[in-house]
Amino acid sequence: MRRIARLFADHVAVGLMATMFVCFLLQIAFRYVLNHPLGWTEEVTVICWVWVVLWVASFVLTDDEEVRFDIVYGAVGPRVRRAFTIVTSVAIIVLLLLSLPASWRYVAFMKREHSAYLHMRFDFVYSIYLLFVVAAVVRHGRLLWRALRVRGIAAPAVGPDIP
Repeated sequence: MRRIARLFADHVAVGLMATMFVCFLLQIAFRYVLNHPLGWTEEVTVICWVWVVLWVASFVLTDDEEVRFDIVYGAVGPRVRRAFTIVTSVAIIVLLLLSLPASWRYVAFMKREHSAYLHMRFDFVYSIYLLFVVAAVVRHGRLLWRALRVRGIAAPAVGPDIP
């Protein structure tokens, strides 16, 4: 089941990137070849970019692939790494959960606004952020659980300790 979900997430990301690429090519062709710019292509490109960034961060990237400031993290021992993981996971979970009600209200409020060309409701456009928040909370909850329960597995290894 996990493999099917991962494959689905990858395909959605590829579809969003392909849509962005096609719209980008259409935008160039219509603007510079036909001298008739299309406004909707820019809108689709921007919406797809927002969605692909948050979708990939939520469902495609693994813990090992996340961006980390690992200069300090790689220079300390496993116990300090574990403490770093616990502190950062708790902070991220608490802050995102505290922000969730306000984010929900904002997204719900944005149903009143529409995009300029496609007249797409902005609550749909911004709804990906709510999925991102939930996915980030689950991911960091899992990291926190591992750091608290399993000794030596605080987070992905970086630096000189890589086996």
